[in-house]
Amino acid sequence: QVQLLESGGGLVQAGDSLRLSCTASGRTYRNGAMAWFRQGPGKGREFVAAISGSSLADTSYGDSVKGRFTVSRDNAKNTLYLEMNNLKSEDTAIYYCAIRSGPLRSSSIGAYNAWGPGTQVTVSS
Repeated sequence: QVQLLESGGGLVQAGDSLRLSCTASGRTYRNGAMAWFRQGPGKGREFVAAISGSSLADTSYGDSVKGRFTVSRDNAKNTLYLEMNNLKSEDTAIYYCAIRSGPLRSSSIGAYNAWGPGTQVTVSS
């Protein structure tokens, strides 16, 4: 079974940058697509970004983060990253990483097989 653990969350001010990491361990899906989702206070889980398991250049983003967030991965380290720039108060949420067994990226929650416990990001205005 694969385990995911996020890190890098914290309290920042609007306009600041933050980088989240997610490390996979255990029975990792070597070519599995990975993604970031988030859940803000009183909201449902929202797609943030995804990256293919077969091409590091094959990525997708939610409309609210396009142009500000960048997803990447280091397969040698089994680690997924999310670089977040120009943070806004509406980015405040718990951020979750997820992995699926297949290489195709997806924005659907149900497409992913394993999830991390999440890391809190709070942006003060």
